Amino acid sequence: MTSKQRAFLKKEAHNLEPIVRIGKDGLTDNVIQSILDGIKSRELIKIKVLQNLEADKEEIREIAEELCGKAGIELVGIIGKIMIVYKENDEKPVVSNLLKSIK
Repeated sequence: MTSKQRAFLKKEAHNLEPIVRIGKDGLTDNVIQSILDGIKSRELIKIKVLQNLEADKEEIREIAEELCGKAGIELVGIIGKIMIVYKENDEKPVVSNLLKSIK
């Protein structure tokens, strides 16, 4: 993904509300399934790491990398305790059609 594409996705995600929250139990199978369900229909989602999980920037990055490895999604960015992730949907592309025009 190019930096222009990444910037476009961040702009598109600006008004989105986080649809999945990662709590004190961390990245469980249920959380991963919720993320996959949400990203399948939307392609671009926000995930919030809750305040009760005392995670600093490095720990949030580790959670994001683990999530991307397990779920096969792409990390767009991390802003505070919110992760923006993307995965193209071949069946019902919404954001990916716009993203392909940006190089």
